Amino acid sequence: MPIEQRGVDTIPDEERTSGPRDLVSILLGSNLCLGVIIFGWLPPSFGLGWWASVSAIVAGTVIGTLFTAPLALVSLRTATNLSTSSGAQFGVRGRLVGSVVGLLLALGYTALTVWIGGDVMLSVLGRLFGLPADGASYAVVYALLAAATVAGAVYGYRVLLAMSKVLAIGMTALLALGIFAYAPHFTTSALPGTGGCLLGSFWPTWFLAAVAAGLSGPIAFITLLGDYTRYISPTRHTGRRVLHATWLGLILGLLVPQLFGTFTAYAARAATDYAGPLVSASPAWYLVPLLLAASAGSVGNAGLMLYSMGLDLDAILPRASRARATCTVALVATACVFVGHYAWNAQSAMTSFVLLLTAVGTPWAVITLIGFARCRGVYDADALQVFNRRSRGGVYWYRAGWNVRAAVSWAAGAAVGLLAVSLPSYEGPLLTLTGGVDCSFLLSGTAGGLVYLLLTLAVRPEGARGGTQYAATATCARPATTDPQTPDTPSRHLEPRT
Repeated sequence: MPIEQRGVDTIPDEERTSGPRDLVSILLGSNLCLGVIIFGWLPPSFGLGWWASVSAIVAGTVIGTLFTAPLALVSLRTATNLSTSSGAQFGVRGRLVGSVVGLLLALGYTALTVWIGGDVMLSVLGRLFGLPADGASYAVVYALLAAATVAGAVYGYRVLLAMSKVLAIGMTALLALGIFAYAPHFTTSALPGTGGCLLGSFWPTWFLAAVAAGLSGPIAFITLLGDYTRYISPTRHTGRRVLHATWLGLILGLLVPQLFGTFTAYAARAATDYAGPLVSASPAWYLVPLLLAASAGSVGNAGLMLYSMGLDLDAILPRASRARATCTVALVATACVFVGHYAWNAQSAMTSFVLLLTAVGTPWAVITLIGFARCRGVYDADALQVFNRRSRGGVYWYRAGWNVRAAVSWAAGAAVGLLAVSLPSYEGPLLTLTGGVDCSFLLSGTAGGLVYLLLTLAVRPEGARGGTQYAATATCARPATTDPQTPDTPSRHLEPRT
């Protein structure tokens, strides 16, 4: 299979041969891995009981999916990834906000997946063959996982899709075996080793679990969904079918592995660590399946994350090829794996990472969705590619390529989210207004959306020419139905960059 040559450029319709079933396969198969499973361990490690942990994960995942899934429709219409598509709201240079957010999200989840997958692999190899858990062993295991991940990511979407279809079946079977393996030791009681509720009382801890374990899963895809739906043609598949496929893929792909993680956390009594107790509590007959799950599942999930990272870096540095950008971010992600292994506490690092990026990423997603609703999915795909062609102009040029109103709105929302977040080592001052409950997701998204609506409500469209109003306030272009020589045609206002 040839290496994919497409970066963040517009995908021609003849190459958009995927369908909603492929979307379900890639969302399910790529998430059945330890990098997602470990999020199910967070609520038990916070001191919650079984039913409280399950309800927090389910509630957070369902709410997050309802909010995140519509973003899949944006790239269905633009035929490019979501960070580039957000140029309709943020400007063709301002879309770098989405690229940076997406890069950080994918970087963190790639490192986490390789980190936990490598730790479980080494623990299993230690039980099977007596392999010592020293620095050299960790280095070899991490390097092997990273190399396999890079190979899949460099080859691109088609290879990753084929891999996800296999993993959707294989990993489901391995997790089903795991239920029988750990069932004899399962308990529904809160784990005594946690020392009680992490935040001192039940409801603040439950809300923390709902955000950190449940909501963070769908939010991780706010910039990733477009990587897959850009290969689906809107002329052959309706937006409703794609939206339903996204809902199904996210719900199954996140709830199945995370609830498995919660189940095994109680069965293995994994209070302060997950990888070690998981392997220690495993019966001998499940060690080989566990090794397969740790290796194959990690490669599938990290491969998709690394693929997205390559696209985001390609969007930031248009001169770099997608393959070269992917190899570059792979080195950074591998470095993060080693730092995480030697310097970070797993629970604290994971919680802080997902809460911070949720607070920063949510207002960007809200603004992008508001723009999509305003223009009813009508975009000028050619004008979105101005920055990639190193040109200037077009309806999304705004002011030097930036829509200042959207950027200010995002910054305001992100600031509010950071002031309202509750981390193991930091508590925002706005927590006093929410009774100590982490509402950073709701507050950041609401603040960013409201500021954007207020700033753009009565603004004449920047892209309007000759008094013509476009489908949304300075966000989207109407279909180019006028004569190509008239100034109403948005894609004609392009000039070479000097």
